[in-house]
Amino acid sequence: MVHLYCFATIRERMNEVILPVLLALAIAIVLLQLVLWKRPGNANLEQRLAQRLDLLNQSLQQTGRGTGDEFSRLRQELAGQIQALRLDLTLAQKTQLDEIRATVEARLEQVRQTVDEKLQGTLEARLGASFKLVSDRLEQVHKGLGEMQTLASGVGDLKRVLTNVKTRGTWGEVQLGALLEQMLTPDQYAKNVATTGTSERVEFAIKLPGREPGQPCWLPVDAKFPMEDYQRLLDAAELGDPAAVEAATRSLEATLKLCARTISTKYLQPPATTDFGLLFLPTEGLYAEALRRPALAETLQREHRVILTGPNTFAAILNSLQMGFRTLAIQQSSSEIMNTLSVVKTEFAKYAGVLSKVKKRLQEAADTVDQAETRTRVLERSLRDVSVPAPGEIDGSQMEVNGRE
Repeated sequence: MVHLYCFATIRERMNEVILPVLLALAIAIVLLQLVLWKRPGNANLEQRLAQRLDLLNQSLQQTGRGTGDEFSRLRQELAGQIQALRLDLTLAQKTQLDEIRATVEARLEQVRQTVDEKLQGTLEARLGASFKLVSDRLEQVHKGLGEMQTLASGVGDLKRVLTNVKTRGTWGEVQLGALLEQMLTPDQYAKNVATTGTSERVEFAIKLPGREPGQPCWLPVDAKFPMEDYQRLLDAAELGDPAAVEAATRSLEATLKLCARTISTKYLQPPATTDFGLLFLPTEGLYAEALRRPALAETLQREHRVILTGPNTFAAILNSLQMGFRTLAIQQSSSEIMNTLSVVKTEFAKYAGVLSKVKKRLQEAADTVDQAETRTRVLERSLRDVSVPAPGEIDGSQMEVNGRE
């Protein structure tokens, strides 16, 4: 833009200098041609024209030199102006650039602050949410670890319980007692019952109606938990060893047969007890393994008169017995109701006799009342003819009697 301005200035200065010179030359040439055209034979005139042309040439040379000098001066002036303009332009550009830089830096600072604020808010929100999520997860993990520790402690306690034969038997008794307590009333079963003719006491016995009134018939129930054989069976099954599984199963079968034989010989004493007993296995897994042995349950029932039961099976048996107890209670209640009705019938007959007597007495009283009414009517008829004097007449008669006296 500065160069265009400078070129325009040079063009104007050249026009100011060259155009008049060229115009003068053109006029001189035209005049010379006119003169030559009018006077072609005048030598003096040609001489003067030659002189004039020389002068004109000299003038043109001087004008050229002046023009060159002017051009040099103009060029120098123009170079100075260009340099000044360049300096001014550089300074203006620098100033504008500084202003633009300051404006851009200010805007960038504002943008940076805005971005920082938004990023800070977003980062804080996301970090807060992340920290909260991590805290919740850590809390859940801590809670889970606590539960796992509690579970591990419980498993350890359970393992100690199950590895102790006496404690294991007590645990089976506790579970059996809990089922009896849930399903039956306290007067429908008993603990540590001694059957007739023996000193052995069965853990639990269910009270059934006996042949004689007041003499119950006991159903023995004993809890057994052969943990060692069952654990060996589980370990062998987990290892996938068929031979070990078969050996552990045979050992479990032998243990259950021994338990059934003990129940049969110690606790079954008919008619004080039933002719069969119940062998309670406290876990469904153990009960399932016992039933998986071919004909084991049938053998125990046939040879030892002992029925295998698990928690669910024993609950079903207790439910059936509970229905029987309710039926028996209804029968006993019906008998009591019949006795009560018989007594009421006798008393009602007596009450009818008493009512008859009361009716007779009431009839006699009614007859007496009728007789009294009859006598009352007779007296009324007798008293109709009797006249009673008025009070005034009685007073006058009294005065006459007094006067006569």
